[in-house]
Amino acid sequence: MSSSPASQMPDIRIVITTGEPAGIGPDIIAAIDPQAFAARLVVIGDHDMLRARAEALGINTAYVAYGDTPAVGKTIEVIDHPLSHPCTVGHLDTANADYVLAILKKACLACLAGEFDAMVTAPVQKEIINRAGIPFSGHTEFLAEICVAPRPVMLLIADQLRVALITTHLPLRAVADAITENAICEVIEILDHDLRSRFGLSEPRIKVCGLNPHAGENGYLGSEEIEIIIPALQALKKRGIQVSGPFPADTLFTHSMLADADAVVAMYHDQGLPVLKHVGFHNAVNTTLGLPIIRSSVDHGTALDLAGTASARPDSLFAAIDSAIFQARQIRLATL
Repeated sequence: MSSSPASQMPDIRIVITTGEPAGIGPDIIAAIDPQAFAARLVVIGDHDMLRARAEALGINTAYVAYGDTPAVGKTIEVIDHPLSHPCTVGHLDTANADYVLAILKKACLACLAGEFDAMVTAPVQKEIINRAGIPFSGHTEFLAEICVAPRPVMLLIADQLRVALITTHLPLRAVADAITENAICEVIEILDHDLRSRFGLSEPRIKVCGLNPHAGENGYLGSEEIEIIIPALQALKKRGIQVSGPFPADTLFTHSMLADADAVVAMYHDQGLPVLKHVGFHNAVNTTLGLPIIRSSVDHGTALDLAGTASARPDSLFAAIDSAIFQARQIRLATL
């Protein structure tokens, strides 16, 4: 029997960042069994901290240096990057803000250099990084700056639902001003391209939310749909993109409306994410489109109250790893 193209591909290599050390990132990473994934998984973070957390949780995980011969049993390879300051589980420390960003940057640069096919990120705490005096709005924007990517796009996935965002981490007061025809066109063009190249969809069908209640109700509840969103969608249709809308968000997220959609575009963070997290909070994935690298992430926070308690669920991390592997494989297959 001849081998399939997938079986002939070299190993997919995934680098995983440990996120906020006081949170549940190290806990859920300890739950990884690398043999359960069709890729080589490598974690970047403080080796001693990871080992101590696993031991405290009663998880029998061996951490070895990246490239060392794996030990017998569950073994995770680690690129050691020491903490800036000893970590207390559940307690944030501004002294470790630079550690969190350093491992993100190291993982991103390793992907750009081709050492890894994708990166997966455990959760970080935006608050503590900003309190340390470092402006930080999120993984998406931070990685885009390193990659010199002008328009990163957040795509959230839960089961069969995919939701992309026109705006990301903005105060609600600033959202309407950020909704421009150019922004809508750029986001949807990136979404269409990456659904094809990373998710194997030959003709993606994209439905778009309006900004205002009832999608503006013909201008009575806001003019953005008429003046900005509809002209953008008309321009995209002329470029051959299968896009439709704008639809009222409160009816778009129904089974009948989603039946013929491969992805939904929401205008702002809390328009699309509450629905997605309701659909599949524990297995939701956040992936960044528009970058020259693949990045996927858990779609939850640091859960400081759960850190060190052995009650944090690793499902979203496992789903993020699977998504990164799938995307990397799709890109590999396209080059064969």
